[in-house]
Amino acid sequence: MTRVYSVLLSLLLCSAFSGGARADATDRALLSQFCAPNAIAGSTCKQAKSYPSDDERGCNVTLQPQRQQGRFLATGHPLLLVSYGSDCEPHANNFGGTVVFEQVGDTYQFLGFQPGIDVDECVIAAKDGAQDVLVCLTGFMGQGIIESAVARVGFPTGSDGSFEMTYDVLLRASNSTGAFSSNVVTCTEQINYFGLSKLAAGPRPGTVVVTVSYADRETIEKACAKGFPIPKDALDHNIAPDEAFVPDAYAKRGSAVIDLSSRTATLR
Repeated sequence: MTRVYSVLLSLLLCSAFSGGARADATDRALLSQFCAPNAIAGSTCKQAKSYPSDDERGCNVTLQPQRQQGRFLATGHPLLLVSYGSDCEPHANNFGGTVVFEQVGDTYQFLGFQPGIDVDECVIAAKDGAQDVLVCLTGFMGQGIIESAVARVGFPTGSDGSFEMTYDVLLRASNSTGAFSSNVVTCTEQINYFGLSKLAAGPRPGTVVVTVSYADRETIEKACAKGFPIPKDALDHNIAPDEAFVPDAYAKRGSAVIDLSSRTATLR
């Protein structure tokens, strides 16, 4: 990530502000680091300076309520990560990304944009030395299929101190009911996850827990033996000979504990 600005600005979080007024003042202070005052409206910058994919029209940036704060770099100051939406971002980037600020005392310095990185639902799951470990729930929908994942967010750093935010996926799920009116499994699988939600800190340090819907081996075997009633419109879709339908009503539900070190998920 290129450091675009070196302007330091106090967020003025004084007791004079409360509720929405405080949020508005905070967002305006953050936006002012990459936006002209007359281009700020609420939580939106109508024309962000130095946006990565900027064109002649300019790119808008709207700050979202979700934000994460911690020591995500091995060295240096804490970071503030703020989710944003932008009309300049395509569907492939979920129409937005993350704005990164560095906290220096009680001031914040704008570092840049990370399009396509989602920090809406995250937990700080552990510490790696002095570094906080950030784990997030991410997702994408395309052609009726909802992909979701639990991913550790990485901050690989270059020799010049710049960094990029990356995803290291720990658990992945795919829900195809929007495309086929039913989920689909491969008959040789031991387990298939259909949905992930409600990410939280796990029962032990270095773990997270996530709510899951899934098909275990028993469910997959029954599906492949055509043991479930299948929606009529699901039968209109061609699937491979070694695949089978699992209607959503027959998916199992529970939670999974993910160990960050072993990268394993255990149902409970």
